[in-house]
Amino acid sequence: MINLLDFDLPGLTRYFAEIGEKPFRAKQVLRWIHQKGASDFEQMTDLAKSLRENLTQRAEIVAPKIRDEFRSDDGTVKWLIDTGAGNAVETVFIPEDDRGTLCVSSQVGCALACTFCSTGRQGFNRNLSVSEIIGQLWLANKALGRDPKGERIISNVVMMGMGEPLTNFDNVVTALNIMLDDHAYGLSRRRVTVSTSGVVPAMDRLAAACPVALAVSLHAPNDALRDVLVPINQKYPLAELMAACQRYLEVAPRDFITFEYVMLDGVNDSLSHAAQLIALTRDVPCKFNLIPFNPFPDSGYARSKPEAIRRFREALQEAGYVVTTRKTRGDDIDAACGQLAGQVHDKTKRKLHKEGVTL
Repeated sequence: MINLLDFDLPGLTRYFAEIGEKPFRAKQVLRWIHQKGASDFEQMTDLAKSLRENLTQRAEIVAPKIRDEFRSDDGTVKWLIDTGAGNAVETVFIPEDDRGTLCVSSQVGCALACTFCSTGRQGFNRNLSVSEIIGQLWLANKALGRDPKGERIISNVVMMGMGEPLTNFDNVVTALNIMLDDHAYGLSRRRVTVSTSGVVPAMDRLAAACPVALAVSLHAPNDALRDVLVPINQKYPLAELMAACQRYLEVAPRDFITFEYVMLDGVNDSLSHAAQLIALTRDVPCKFNLIPFNPFPDSGYARSKPEAIRRFREALQEAGYVVTTRKTRGDDIDAACGQLAGQVHDKTKRKLHKEGVTL
């Protein structure tokens, strides 16, 4: 059976043509699935009975299952999403006064092994399918309902959950297309953000295929330190990354890159580090999002002290940068940035390598 959650509008249009149906029906079905949350073709009352019967025989609308739900005292909601074979990913909804943001996962685990990230410690199992990525938004919309005015609660989506989105490029871009499509979720490109650790060739591909807001997990102001914290830097060092950011801004829906910078006590939070960061990014229109480190067991790191964060922020602001310090949200349910772990059967056998086991 074909899962229609795997299709954006061009894909669904092609599918309808292949099964002998009128291609324009794709827009109707897309609206039923994503705007009305339909999972049964019999609910699609403006489709001919013959079409509904044809679809019932050939296709299905199947989102991943919610295994568990956790609610924080601050209103944050985390869902544990079953992805089969004993694996699970996590999706987080973060309510704010002026928006509701859904943090979406793109992979079961992550292969990039950033040392301060709980997901990175879990190893990597596989990429999520389109239906598993967009299914997180589909499920969250159904779970949250609508506000008193009838509007959807989720106004923003950030690809900042488990995984590196740009190493699951095709599936992520198809899911982004669905998020942006007026016949589906109709989100603005400015309200959809992809976060990357710096996969430079894929940044260029994203700029060409589906430019949305871009956040870069920077976390260090020099190559020596970033090689340790964000190991992909060894392949795409900072000079290449900054050049890719400049290229991306030529087509981006926002006129700046957001640099995410986790604040690690005694590691990357000195005024010297701030000065290096200013020198590194002087030619890239950007804003900084400072992220107080969110602890997890055996991380080996500690959160920077409030005074160190304040000094670091003020140094950047005095140099003319817009700087925010991210609020710690969902910490009591392990839903804060860097804490997502899910359940990952590690196909990379990273844990065995760390323990010195010969494979």
